[in-house]
Amino acid sequence: MSTLSRMSLLAVCVLLLQGAVGARERGDPAAPKVTGPQEVDVVAVMLDPRTQQPVVIMEGRRDKRSLTMAIGLAEANGIAVPLQGVKPPRPLTHDLIMTLFDRLHVSLKRVVITDLRDDIYYALVTLGATGSEMTLDARPSDAIALAIRAKVPVLVEDRVFDKAGGGAVEPGNRERI
Repeated sequence: MSTLSRMSLLAVCVLLLQGAVGARERGDPAAPKVTGPQEVDVVAVMLDPRTQQPVVIMEGRRDKRSLTMAIGLAEANGIAVPLQGVKPPRPLTHDLIMTLFDRLHVSLKRVVITDLRDDIYYALVTLGATGSEMTLDARPSDAIALAIRAKVPVLVEDRVFDKAGGGAVEPGNRERI
């Protein structure tokens, strides 16, 4: 390829990149949307005032959308205890699992809430050991409880936010657990 052709190709690439960056900065609808899972903060475990059912509230770090997931009372306890920094006198189930991971030299790498179908959330946990990884199906509440204990990211696929209709986090008058 001649020097002139390379320079022309480089100029076209620069113009395309400038256009894409400019579109993003202007908020153009044509600007590429960031997709895929985003990390969330587990904001709180509360009682929904309408249903009196425990819920876990998460907020996306990228776009601040919220996800409120109904969970059982035992699951709420499994998430709320480490979230509040409480050390129970005896290990809870998730504490036992973390101890097993430690003794077996297995680490929890990440948790991804992957889907919402028929009002049921789905999640995957990724474990690492001796240079390899394994991904397992898990209940999201268990995955979140483990992630908090292991201090690893909880990720939520964008489609889950879309299906759940996640808006901004508004804990309002919900009672914390």
